[in-house]
Order: sequence, then structure tokens, then C-alpha cells
Amino acid sequence: MVETIQWTDDGVVMIDQTRLPREEVFVTCTDYEQVAEAIRSMIIRGAPAIGVAAAMGVAIGALKADNLHGSFETICSTLAGTRPTAVNLFWAIDRMKNLYGQVKNRPIEEIRGTLIREAKQIYLEDIAINQAIGRHGADLVPDGKTVLTHCNAGALATAGYGTALGVIRAAVEAGKNIDVFADETRPFMQGSRLTVWELQQDNISATLITDNMAGHFLKSGRIGCVVVGADRIAANGDVANKIGTYSVAVLAKENNVPFYVAAPVSTLDLTLSTGDQIPIEERSSKEVTHVGGVAIAPDGTAVCNPAFDVTPNRYVSGIITERGVARAPYTESLKRLAGS
Repeated sequence: MVETIQWTDDGVVMIDQTRLPREEVFVTCTDYEQVAEAIRSMIIRGAPAIGVAAAMGVAIGALKADNLHGSFETICSTLAGTRPTAVNLFWAIDRMKNLYGQVKNRPIEEIRGTLIREAKQIYLEDIAINQAIGRHGADLVPDGKTVLTHCNAGALATAGYGTALGVIRAAVEAGKNIDVFADETRPFMQGSRLTVWELQQDNISATLITDNMAGHFLKSGRIGCVVVGADRIAANGDVANKIGTYSVAVLAKENNVPFYVAAPVSTLDLTLSTGDQIPIEERSSKEVTHVGGVAIAPDGTAVCNPAFDVTPNRYVSGIITERGVARAPYTESLKRLAGS
């Protein structure tokens, strides 16, 4: 399984996901600003992976800072300003800030060592959490059927193993005979570039479909369930995920196909009562007008490019977390899981 991100003596090393699947290139970030740019430019992406990267960004910022106490808030705010939708980013930064507040009066080398250990711990916890999500979700995957997924919520989107793809991996490890349909996921093509590539590495049967084929296959009876990840989940179970997820959820409900969301508890944002309050990132128009650097639309074309949409809770069959599966009413089940 690919190593998405690692803390090394040379810096924070991550695979450049903008260059997959054509080539496997690893980027080494030697300061927090480089980590922030890697998050912003989607060299690393996926809510849990962004959280791990942010924690490591804080740690390397602390390690390299000449005046840690004077620059710590700048380090955190720079990383927090990279992408607005994925709540794991802010969760990880807040965890590092809270720890800093506890140790800031200790010797500077002790502070740095404490923050580095915490970032490494967040990395290890993420892998264990994903494996637990997989165990809870594997039973929900019908044997002998195809699983449809959207975007990439695999090892590449996490510290390892994956959330949605973690469920698929766990189902395969449990001996279930399944295969995967991956939406291409325009405009950034995470499904075609990343999900298919990642599943091929694990010898899991994967078939690529264009986004507008999902309804056809959901109607066909071939799809046993849909499993996707999430970037933020509101208290009522509304789910923000990659643009196009909402359409898949509506089509799944129309065709009586269960639609599951796999995400760690850290993706829950119980401060938001509904998904209408989730900020939606708007990205560059070039992601829509160009593919692989080649223009596919006339110059001057007006573009809207929201990176995420929000799926209302009524379309969600269950939310798979490391602590179990939440089901409606989500205001009760998510609160219970978050508190356990």
C-alpha cells in the first residue's frame, strides 16, 4: 500500500497526487509554508490526510522556528487558511494548539519534541481508525455485488488504508467476492487517476465509469451499495463530500441501493446543525476548462467550480465510523458516537 505521508529527518514527505497515475513522485516539505502549499495545491488531499499533513506542518514549523512563541499562531493560521471545507484540517490544528498551550512554558526543545510526537501519533491513530472503519463497514457490503464509489477515499486520502476504500479492503480481506465501479470524479479526476490506480496496487477489481453513467448502473441491479468518504458531517447527518456525491446519493435512493458514508469521528462537526452551514470551497476555473493542461473549452468561458456538495441526511443509509455505524436519526446517533 502506498505511503501517502511520512515524517522523516529530511522533512514531511508526501506522494504528489497531482502527478498520479503517470508517475510516482515524492515531495519533501522542509517548512510549514511548503506543507501549506502542498495542501492548497492538492499535492496531498482527502480530509484525514489533510489533517495529518496539518499536524506535521505545525510540528515542522515548531522545529524550524527561530522564535517559536512569536510565530506559532502564524504557523497555525497559515495552515488553517489552505482549504475551508475539510474539518479534519481544523481539528488537527486545534489539537496541536491545545497541546502547545499545555507545554509552552517548558524548555523549547521539549516543546518541539512534544509537538513532533503528537503529529506522529495523529498519523498512527489515523491508520488504526481507518482499519476500524473498515471492520465496521465490511458487513454492510453485499457479497457477489459491485460497490460504487465517488472521488478517492482510500489510502491516498488518509495516512493509510482509507475510509471508503478501507471498507472495500476489509470486505475483500473478509473473503467477499466484490468488485468496484469508480466514478471518474470530474473535474479533478480523483476516481480515474487515484482510486483506480490505488485499487490496482491491491489487485482489487476496479472498473472506471464516467460520472454520468452512475444512474445507468444503479438502475441495472449490479450495484450492491455505494460507499463514499466525507470532508465534513453536520450534527443532523448532512454530508459534505466531493462535488457529484449528492447526485449519486439521489440516484441510489431512487433505485433502492444503500448509500453509506465512511469517515472518522474527527470529520463530525456537531457545532453545525445542518449542512447548509458548511463552507464550500470554490476552486480554479482551469480545473474545469483544462484537462492535463490541454484546453477543452473556449477561451473566456465562464466557470463555476465548487469542490464539494452537501448530501442531505435523508439520502444517507448509514455513517460508518471507527466507533460503529450511525443511523437516522443522526442528531442522536452522531452525538452518541462523538461522546463515546
